[in-house]
Amino acid sequence: MAEAIDLPALTGAFGRALRGAGVPVTPDRSARFARALSLAPPASRAELYWTARTVLVSGREQLPAFERVFASVFEGRLDPAEFRGDQRAPPLRAAELSPRPPARETAGLAQPPGGDARFGADAAVQSAPEGDEPARELALAAASSLERLAERNFAELSPEELWRLRELMRELALAPPVRRTRRFRPDRRGAKLDLRATLRASSRTGGDPARRVLRRRSERPRRVVLLCDISGSMEPYSRAFLQLLHAAVGGAGAEAFVFATRLTRLTRALRGGRPDVALERAAAAARDWAGGTRIGEALRRFNRDYGRRGMARGAVVVILSDGWEREDPAAVGAEMERLRRLAHRIVWVNPRKAARDYAPLAGGMAAALPFCDAFVSGHNLRALSAVAGAIAGARGESR
Repeated sequence: MAEAIDLPALTGAFGRALRGAGVPVTPDRSARFARALSLAPPASRAELYWTARTVLVSGREQLPAFERVFASVFEGRLDPAEFRGDQRAPPLRAAELSPRPPARETAGLAQPPGGDARFGADAAVQSAPEGDEPARELALAAASSLERLAERNFAELSPEELWRLRELMRELALAPPVRRTRRFRPDRRGAKLDLRATLRASSRTGGDPARRVLRRRSERPRRVVLLCDISGSMEPYSRAFLQLLHAAVGGAGAEAFVFATRLTRLTRALRGGRPDVALERAAAAARDWAGGTRIGEALRRFNRDYGRRGMARGAVVVILSDGWEREDPAAVGAEMERLRRLAHRIVWVNPRKAARDYAPLAGGMAAALPFCDAFVSGHNLRALSAVAGAIAGARGESR
């Protein structure tokens, strides 16, 4: 079948049709589908169906659109789902399209905990091509287990899944905005003349400044400071956010703090060494883990002991908290106002924001929100990309 048609044209057109129907098929997946058909030509429509579904479908919600496009392209009919459940409906033309794949095709599918084997992390589809060639095993990658973890809420993950998530946390690149320093560096496109360097260079040409040396101010990334709430209300998310702090300290050289009833600096505990050892050191240093919440007192101590001494000046401050304050919320607003005068940007990450009926009604959250430059959820790994974007901000942005 695969040798009699133009596979790139067929798979490309099929991928475009799926994208038009709402299935997120990338050109890479279309090329993978063409390679699968060339390596293991399907002997029936059922094998073609399951090969296409394994390669191109990454979620159950995409099945109706996929089946409609597949039936339209390869069967020449409308959506088969329109007749599903109707006893008087005519039989489908593709009688060999069974509701479940043959046993030999699902033997290598990995069964995730509580999931469907048809959506395994690495689907190994065995197919017997025509001719005398022996059966070959073709590895077709659908949505990996790590990709599925990236879409799930941190509060729903088990300790083992959170531990696997640290591999993806390391790939999260925090790129803070840059700032111009007081130092200058030579630059051929600089706007200012470096008089001293030009005079030194003129000694080689008999005192004639034949070559002008230009300079410009050097740039360096702004400091990133993360303050993570580890109180009882944030306990479902504290472990995941602690891994984020570890990745930020190791990757972006950030400063890390945690707070519940008091403020604890964890930069040294999270720096260097193996990740598991660093996280254990950090958890042991935070003695008020899962305690009460005193956001105003934690911000007051940060401003007094670290912020005014230079740590927060021109920095990007990220606060990870749900905004529950057991004391006077007015103290949170006062300290946030002081912090805003010091910091370049303030990003508040509240995992409760992902709920559909969420409203910032908590006392601490309502008091702090007017002084924030960005308010994001960060409830799963996919949402943390919005956190990274909020940290980067717009180049040259000013309040």
